[in-house]
Amino acid sequence: MKVYRNINKFPGCKNAVVTTGTFDGLHIGHRTILSKLKEIASKVDGETVVLTFFPHPRMVLFPDNDLKLIDTINERIDFLEKEGIDHLIIHPFSKEFSRLSSVEFVREILVNKIGTKKLVIGYNHQFGRNREGSFKHLKEYSSLYGFEVEEIPAKLIDDVDVSSTKIRKALLEGDIKTANTYLNRNFTLSGKVNHGNKIGREIGFPTANIIVEESYKIIPGNGAYAVKVWIDNTAYNAMLNIGYRPTFNSESNVKIEVHIFDFDKDIYDKIIKIEFIDRIRDEIKFNNAEELKIQLNQDKKSVMELLAK
Repeated sequence: MKVYRNINKFPGCKNAVVTTGTFDGLHIGHRTILSKLKEIASKVDGETVVLTFFPHPRMVLFPDNDLKLIDTINERIDFLEKEGIDHLIIHPFSKEFSRLSSVEFVREILVNKIGTKKLVIGYNHQFGRNREGSFKHLKEYSSLYGFEVEEIPAKLIDDVDVSSTKIRKALLEGDIKTANTYLNRNFTLSGKVNHGNKIGREIGFPTANIIVEESYKIIPGNGAYAVKVWIDNTAYNAMLNIGYRPTFNSESNVKIEVHIFDFDKDIYDKIIKIEFIDRIRDEIKFNNAEELKIQLNQDKKSVMELLAK
């Protein structure tokens, strides 16, 4: 897959079969659209083109909303590449860009910049200034500018009954099973291993403290989780805690700590990927470190049983 960080860098391609959207989470609803895109491209001897935007439009237009995204832009690139897309255009979204009318978006972006031969969109797709454009407008513009447009029927999307908003809600509630079901994959996050205060090591459960560098990346709700940790393309079983470490009354900000089973390598400053499997319990405040240690031993047993399934 070829990636272009600005639409002006896209050189064009043969029989461009195009879709456009934010594709946050790349869930099964998105995959329905991408599947149709690839199907059409194979029939017309064309190439698939995904036009997406970064930052997310809502992050630019409503900055006080503090929107968190399911995927970082690099994760989105990886997932779209795995889907077999030929060309990915990531155009910088700005307030100026948002002022393009629907007809300007079609003429300047889809036609003049991309050379769209066929456009595939999900039902109820809206675009252009104030989201004024609709499928009806696209049908009119397609005749005027010489491309075809196909809308994925509502039933195909409705049968999935999934949206990025629902996935974000599930993640914030710690409902990993639901989020993973909607995504049709396990939710992941990546971060750098940072030095902590070594409290876990003192009670026999050393942890890697994870710093997620992308401030817009969504973090699941507080609690303990069964996870897999990927280090240098190798997966390790682990349990992870997200929260304030209330037993020690030491944190004002949420911390992400992961205890990797049967692992003693030095991974400080390394970027690791965490794959969330399920949530096992709420974060609990214990009376002392010994009570916490007893609970952690129970947690490890629960996680091992869960991951063994």
